[in-house]
Amino acid sequence: MITVDAKGMACPLPVVEAKKAMAQATKGETIRVLVDNEIAVQNLTKMAQQKNCAVSDSATDDGNYSVEITLGEQTTVRAEEPATCLPVPSGKTVVVLSSDTMGGGSDELGAALMKGFVFALTQMDTVPDTVLMYNGGAKLSSEIPETIADLKKLEEAGCEVLTCGTCLNFYGLTDQLAVGSVTNMYVICETMSQAGKVIRP
Repeated sequence: MITVDAKGMACPLPVVEAKKAMAQATKGETIRVLVDNEIAVQNLTKMAQQKNCAVSDSATDDGNYSVEITLGEQTTVRAEEPATCLPVPSGKTVVVLSSDTMGGGSDELGAALMKGFVFALTQMDTVPDTVLMYNGGAKLSSEIPETIADLKKLEEAGCEVLTCGTCLNFYGLTDQLAVGSVTNMYVICETMSQAGKVIRP
């Protein structure tokens, strides 16, 4: 087995170094590539599959990743081939809640699903940068105790919690806002347009 330590290397270097090792390997030999991010794992996996290689990945004890690429009979690799990468996510993660229910159909079920979704956000390894609430979503930060408690946990973890002021006023909830702060449509629009990822349950 040939081991390539590509930890700390920016795209496309992990793929480039893996291809160099593959070009020197023989059919059936395995190349083990060590990387420190999931995007590199995806890039290496995609390249290996394109080259008709068997590929598997696993987390290592030090919190990094090991990608094992086994050359097949149909594998052909030229080390000088250009390497392509998946884009590295950039910008903030914004969760948009436009209703106090999730999905269509039963409102009772939808309300339970939304409570579960907001709770699940508190259990993620990385909390979103911002939670935006408008229209019926304004009720989540003002009149649903379980969700208010979870939104407070998100806020304590560094998440910005924003609720549309016009929406609070429309539902008569302006004085009941229990977490986060009031925002306006300009900020909502700007936050979403500048986000690297927008999540709408």
